[in-house]
Amino acid sequence: MDNRRRKRPSADVIRLVSPGTPFREGIDNVLRAGTGGLIVVGCNDKMKPLVDGGFQIHCPFSPTYLYELAKMDGAIILNESGSKILIANAQLNPSPMIPSSETGMRHRTAERVARETDSLVIAISQRRNVITLYKGTYRYALKEIAVILAKANQALQTLEKYRTVLDQSLSHLTLLEYEEAVTYNDVLQVIHRFEMVIRIKNELLIYLNELGSEGRLVRLQLNELLADLEKEGVMVIRDYACDDHAAAQDMYATFSEEVSSEVMEDESIMKLLGHPSSTEYESQAEPRGYRVLNKIPRLPMTIIENIIGDFGTLDKLKGASVEELDEVDGIGGIRARKIKQGLKSVKEQSLADH
Repeated sequence: MDNRRRKRPSADVIRLVSPGTPFREGIDNVLRAGTGGLIVVGCNDKMKPLVDGGFQIHCPFSPTYLYELAKMDGAIILNESGSKILIANAQLNPSPMIPSSETGMRHRTAERVARETDSLVIAISQRRNVITLYKGTYRYALKEIAVILAKANQALQTLEKYRTVLDQSLSHLTLLEYEEAVTYNDVLQVIHRFEMVIRIKNELLIYLNELGSEGRLVRLQLNELLADLEKEGVMVIRDYACDDHAAAQDMYATFSEEVSSEVMEDESIMKLLGHPSSTEYESQAEPRGYRVLNKIPRLPMTIIENIIGDFGTLDKLKGASVEELDEVDGIGGIRARKIKQGLKSVKEQSLADH
């Protein structure tokens, strides 16, 4: 099987045909009727010369209209957004020079039109009850809801396990930070745990796009599992990035994008954090303390930044007295004592978790 057949369609395309949408309702009606159909979404300048005959409809899209028009043999042409039916019972004449690996006439036409125009073409099989999407060079057969739901639940269980491993790694990192024993290897190990969780999350989101309204419960569980993931990742970056003033949010976004495309090497992660390639991974890393301070309840980020600005590292912060904390801008005596107690509580909680 060629590479083209392994590519997935874009999220926008999947959402257009996902369960719960009017478009999917119309396609399912055609599928159940057993008439088959050929639907083109988008009538661009490349598409118009391929259309021969048919009826000019120019009516708003509705599942019922799509079902009734599919009873005719020709193709149905929609506008770019799929909100309007432009032409029905059209004959499509793509170039026969475009290669196609399909055997059925309807699917060969769909593949060639998609390659020639880059429009989304949907072929509904009359005999096999399969919905196949073509756009540009990719081909994707929609799977049954039960199959996708089973895969989504399996991915969710895997995500739960990896999230537990990530939480354990973060607790271990906290203990190492209090013991002043963190190395860059320890930091890289935690970031690789983030990488695995993000990778599984991205896979699960693909299933959820295809499930549409049928994936509501899985999506709720996903949101619950990953409620604070991004914030925790940003705090790790702020603690260990070479430049304290680097845009940690942008760095985390870049990290998430690179995770989607390939497995990240240690060198790439260190480069992302701004550290030179000559950095020894076994050398000691000094956390600034953003992540630990963020665990203290009701401590605003502006106050956390003031604290880090005055003390610089978690090591110096741990040794600070209540009086020294009181001198930080925005901190009074009561808050200083709460911060001191909070730092102790974070350590105790990490010990309990570990």
